[in-house]
Order: sequence, then structure tokens, then C-alpha cells
Amino acid sequence: MKKDGSLKRKLAAVLPFLNEKQRRILVAAEAKSYGRGGVKTLCEITGLARQTIYRGFKDLEAGDTSERVRKPGGGRKGVCLENPGLVKDIERLVDPMTRGDPESGLRWTCKSVRKLEEGVREGGYSVSYRTIARILHGLEYSLQANRKTSEGQKAHPDRDGQFRYINQQAMDFLRRRVPVISVDTKKKELVGVYKNGGREWERKGDAVEVLSHDFPDPKVPKAVPYGVYDLGQNKGWVNVGMSADTAEFAVESIRQWWKHMGRGRYPRARELLICADSGGSNGYRLHLWKWELQKFADQKGLRITVCHFPPGTSKWNKIEHRLFSYISMNWRGRPLTDYRTVVNLIASTTTKTGLVVKSRLDTNTYERGIEVSTEEIQKLCVRAHSFHGEWNYTVDPRK
Repeated sequence: MKKDGSLKRKLAAVLPFLNEKQRRILVAAEAKSYGRGGVKTLCEITGLARQTIYRGFKDLEAGDTSERVRKPGGGRKGVCLENPGLVKDIERLVDPMTRGDPESGLRWTCKSVRKLEEGVREGGYSVSYRTIARILHGLEYSLQANRKTSEGQKAHPDRDGQFRYINQQAMDFLRRRVPVISVDTKKKELVGVYKNGGREWERKGDAVEVLSHDFPDPKVPKAVPYGVYDLGQNKGWVNVGMSADTAEFAVESIRQWWKHMGRGRYPRARELLICADSGGSNGYRLHLWKWELQKFADQKGLRITVCHFPPGTSKWNKIEHRLFSYISMNWRGRPLTDYRTVVNLIASTTTKTGLVVKSRLDTNTYERGIEVSTEEIQKLCVRAHSFHGEWNYTVDPRK
């Protein structure tokens, strides 16, 4: 009895730290060394079944040193093994158009895992949404947002060639210490107590209250920010207009950049390279754009070279992700209550890489629909480049 008590205390201290296989092997070894009646005694001490101890004997005889606790195939079968068609049904529900079920009830609903759970239950499967999520991850599905990559039209055959040409021109101008600017109009912004996307830190319960709607209304004042980004200096200039976004306004914005920033940073410059989109107020088809550039070139004595990005590729314009994106981040979650707020928020935009932005309010009124006569067009001193002259051209100052 004394021997049984010491053995019971030893096993009680050791067995909790062992797995199922290790426990039965240890108990079987103790039963074998105990001698006659060892199996019965160890059953009473440990509470293990006789069959478990006998399995331990077999493990000892076989010399099995693997880490596997149970035989291959043991344990509860996976849900996919018990339901071979489950994976196909889940894929069909996730992507009904390409999986051959355009009439699926989930065709026009949000395909969340809980919605998919309802769908597979209708098919006779009892599966939780967590299991569905695990199966989707195993099939290399993930939650993804829409990604802006499609240009909405067939790519121009010389699209990449134009990109390389712009890059070549920019590198050549920068190497000669000639200013290279990227220009564009930022999205028009409503001026007033309107919701602005994003969030910022405020005391709990002190969220800024804004109007519940922002329907288009011609009477609501709008800010028209036209930006100029200096690639060589990492400096930005934004001219905030109050009226229409016209070619006259675009060139006036460039003129104001030259007056307040460009001329001081490039006092010896006699040339200027402008990288612009192919549409909008600085589109390559606008006669007024070229007419206003001619006037600017004549006034300042500058030879102005313009390179337009191919149609549908405006997102590659440097100003989009080196200036406008940071402005949007700086004023996120803050209503643009008046023009002063717009100008100050733009001017306070900075980055760790040293971006500096200046801004001004342009109170001039710019009329739409101004036409340039044929006689005026013939007076332009515009030289088209040999490679896509409609996109790449130089405006020489007239003597």
C-alpha cells in the first residue's frame, strides 16, 4: 500500500505536464515494472482505462518515438471533407457572375461572411460565418476596396513613349537648373459649414456640427484651387479662385507663382517646363491656354515648354501625389467655412521631406467661353516638337 501511495503521488505530479500519448506510455511502463496486477493498480491510481494502458504497451513494443499523439486520420473530420461541395458553393456565392450563377440571390447584396452564411444554409450546409471566413482565406480571398487603375478608355499606343519623353525633358531641364513645374486644378470645394471627409481629435462630444446635406447649388460659393508644384525645389503654390476654372485662370495662377516664388528661386532662368494634364483648363486643345501662355512668355521673356500627359493618365501627374494629397490630409475632418480658412489650411501644409506651400486668394472674375480668333492663333509663336507635337510644344516670346 505504501508503494501504491508513493506511485500515486509521483504520477499525480507528472501526468498533468504530458500529452495523451506520453501519459499512456509512462503509465504502461509503470504497470509493466509493477508486476502482477500492475494494469489493475495503475487503472485505479490514474483513472486511465485498461485499453489505454494496453495501447501504451503496444507503443513501447513498437518503439514509436514520433510526436504524433493519435493515428493519422484521427480526430474530427474537417467541414470541407464532410461537405465536398461546400467550397464550390461558397465560391459561387462570392463571385456569381464568373461561377455560373448570375441569378444568385447575393448578386446585388454586400457579400459579407454573414450574408454568405445565410446563402450556404439555404443550400443545406450548417456552417458558421467564422468557418466561411477561414475557408475564404484558404482560397486566397481577402477584403479589398475598389482600386483606381482603369483609365476608362483604350490606352494610346504612344502612352509609355510620352511618359519617357516627359521624363527625359524634365531631367534635362533640371540638370540645367531650369524650373520644372507640375500644374493642375484640385477638386472644387464647397465653402461653408459643410462636411469635410476624414476625422481629427476632439474632446468627446465636441464634434463639429455641419449641415446635413451638400446638394449642388450654384449659389453656394466654391473654392477653385489651382496648384503649381516645383519638382526641383519640392515647393508648392496654390492660387485659390472664386469663379470659373478657365485657361485664363490657369495661366494667371502660373504667373502668380512666378511672381511670388519662381523668379526669386530662379533669377537667371530664361526657360520654363510645364507638365500638365491633357484636359481641363490647361488642355492641349484649348486655344485660350496657348494664347494666355504666349502673353505670359512675352511679358516675362520666358521660353515656355509644355508637355501634356496622354488622355486618361492624370493620376501620374506629380502634383497629384506630391502636393494635393497632403493638402487633403491636412484639412481632413475640418469644414472649410470661408476662403480664409481654405487659404490658411493650404499654406500650413508641410511634410517630413520638407514640402513648403504658399497660397493666395484670387478675387478676379474669369469669364467662360472666351474665344480666340483665327488671326490671333496665327500670331502665336508656338513650335511643335517632333514627337507628338500636339502634346509637346514650346512657346517662344515674341520680340
